[in-house]
Formats: sequence, structure tokens, C-alpha cells
Amino acid sequence: MTIIAAPPSPIAAHQMLIFLLQLTVLLGVAFALGKLAARFNLPAVVGELAAGVLLGPSLLAHAIPPLSDWLFPADPNQIHLLDAVGQLGVLLLVGFTGMHIDMKLVRRKGRTAAWVSAGGLFIPLALGVGVGLVLPADLLGGERGEHLVFALFLGVAMCVSAIPVIAKTLLELKLLHRNIGQLTISAAAVDDIVGWSLLSVVSAMATTGLRAGHVALTVGSLVAVLLVAVLVGRPLVKAGLTVANKSEDAGVTVAVVVLLLLASAAGTHALGLEPILGTFLCGILLGTSGLLNRTKLAPLRTFVMAVLAPIFFATAGLRMDLTLLAEPAVLLAALAVLAIAIGGKFVGAYLGARLSRLTHWEGLALGAGLNARGVIEVIVAMVGLRLGVLTTAGYTIIVLVAVVTSLMAPPMLRYAVRRIEVTDEERERERTFAG
Repeated sequence: MTIIAAPPSPIAAHQMLIFLLQLTVLLGVAFALGKLAARFNLPAVVGELAAGVLLGPSLLAHAIPPLSDWLFPADPNQIHLLDAVGQLGVLLLVGFTGMHIDMKLVRRKGRTAAWVSAGGLFIPLALGVGVGLVLPADLLGGERGEHLVFALFLGVAMCVSAIPVIAKTLLELKLLHRNIGQLTISAAAVDDIVGWSLLSVVSAMATTGLRAGHVALTVGSLVAVLLVAVLVGRPLVKAGLTVANKSEDAGVTVAVVVLLLLASAAGTHALGLEPILGTFLCGILLGTSGLLNRTKLAPLRTFVMAVLAPIFFATAGLRMDLTLLAEPAVLLAALAVLAIAIGGKFVGAYLGARLSRLTHWEGLALGAGLNARGVIEVIVAMVGLRLGVLTTAGYTIIVLVAVVTSLMAPPMLRYAVRRIEVTDEERERERTFAG
């Protein structure tokens, strides 16, 4: 006899009410603070990150605890609903970033991008490991935070960049079509791919110990993703866009593009890699296909930039608790880590740029752009907290680095780029992206 399982129950009425109010409040505050940031010549992402900080445990939970507990309850199911919306936003945002990558420029200046990414990766990594060995592990390291594992984890946290934050910053500052914007995104992509791979190795050390098989599996997965993207992904993208272009309805193109981006994210996630990597690679394939109608994607881009992305950045801020910085020992450790994070990324990217014969201002612009760690570092910190490698204080410090570097990157980037001459190639690329 076959027993038919009962259908899953719908979301409870109260849970749905809280979810809708969370979206309303987060989007409303993020939109308002984003506009306020823009009035001070800062990208909207600065205000959107601040919205989450104000509504999270850093302020609202201390100022009005009953309201905070009611609006943002510590219920995993409630939190997962909000996270799902944010993840959709960041995946589509990174997909749009990939569509704006000029692969001809990357290939032509591949050596430059390699030097910049190497400098921006290995120097912060080495400095992070060094300061991790010096700092007291009992202050920042968790229950499984053996000193070496904690130091390696801190090094990984220092070397990553935040493609979502960098992408939104470049888009809002209208710099993604510039050569310096293309190089920044390309170098950040390399840094993050290597950073996520290193994170998987350090995570293994924290749980089951370092094993050659785990490292080989990670590298093999990366190689497999690149091969599938070229051999399978490219034909699928062209086939999907060919079908979409036969219809005058922009909705067909939007649906096909979103379908391809989400499928790519699912593919890399299934291999144990970050979903962001899949959407980024798919975005590159879409942008280089020669079949993408960017005009039809304008409604989707507007919705992502104005609604989904702000919700994602505000949601990330909800996990930040900066009140622990009131403790002198934590504050001193935070200042040391922050100085190493900013200096290491700047020095590494600048040296890589100068070795590639870029100008002084181009080197400073790359250092400023790659310094934005944003929510990617927050995610890394969350992994460390979950694995027991970080204490709450250590998590807070890494989050502080993410927030401060994201706040300082836009004005420094704008200041440096003003001194870089615009080329005819960049003007042509701007017209191509606008169309």
C-alpha cells in the first residue's frame, strides 16, 4: 500500500508577516541611506551596508530590544527566508558584473591582471598569517582555533576582495567601462577564486586536518568548472540567446538570462565551490557571446540594483555586532588587523601595477578598488565562527575590516581615477555597455 505524504504546510501567517515587514524596513532604510550616501558623493552601497548595521545587534538590539527581537527574531527559518532573497540579489549582481567584463582587454593585459592579482593576494595573505601568529589565539581564536589554523584563516580573510561590493561601486561610479575598472574586476575575480580555494583547505585543517585528497578535489573542481564553461556553457548560452532573440518580448531574454545564471550557480555549488563563481563565469559567457541584447535586460538590471542588491547588503549588516569593540584588547587587535588589511592590499596591488608599468595613479586606483572586502569577508568570518576557528571578538574584527574597507574604497577610487586620462577605447566600451 502506498501512503501519500501530506503536502508541506504553507508559511505560517505570523512568519509571513514578519518576513514582509523585514523586507519593507530593510529596503526602506537601505534606500534612504543609499540616497543620503549619494548626496555625500559616496556610492549607495555605503548607505545600504550601514542600514543593516543600524538595524542589527550593533544598534537596534541595544536601543530597543523588544522591537529588535520581534522584527528580527533568532529563528533560523525566518533568517533563511531573508537570506534567500539576498542571495538571489547577489547572484544576479555578480552575473551582471561578468557581462561587463571585456575579455579582449583581459587577454591583452593578462600579464598586468596577473601581477596585480598576485600582489593583492599573496602580500595580504602573508601579512595576515604573520599578525595571526602574533595576536593571542585565546582572544580571537575559537574552540578549534589552533594558533596556526587561526593564523592561516586570518590570512585568507585578509587576501579576499568582494566582487559584489566592487561591482556595485564601479557601476555606480560609472567606472566599469574604464580599463582600470576592468582590471580591478579581473584581479578581484582571481583573488577570490584562489581565496575560496584556500578557505576550503583551512576549513579542512580546522575539522579533519589537512589532507592531500581535499586539496586535489578542490583544484580538480576548479579545472572541471572552467572546462565545462568553455565546452558546454558557451554553446548553451549561444543557443539560449538565439532562441530569446527571436522574440520581441524582453521578458523572454530576461527569463533565459536568469535561468542560465541560476543554473551556473547551482553547478558550481554542487561541486563544493561558491555559487558566485558560477554566475560570474556565466556572465562572462553571456557578455562575450555577441548575441546579448543589453537593452532588453535594462528592466532586470534596474530591479537588481534598486531592490535585490540593497536588500542583500542590508541583510549582511544585520549579522554585524560592533559593540565588542568597546573592550580595549579587542579594539587594539582590531586596529592592528585593520592596518595590516588595508596596507597589505594597497602595497600588493600597487607593486603589481608598477611592475606591469602602470602609472602611479593607476596603481593607487587598483589598490583602492581591491581593498573593498565587503560581505565576502563577512561570509568568510561566518565560516570561521561556525567552524570554531574564531571567537565572537575575532568575527567582529574581521567584519570591521569588511565594513571599513568598503567605506573607504569609493572615495579613494574616485580620487585616483580623476587623474587617469580617458581613452577612446574606453569611450567606445561605454557606448557598447550602455547599448
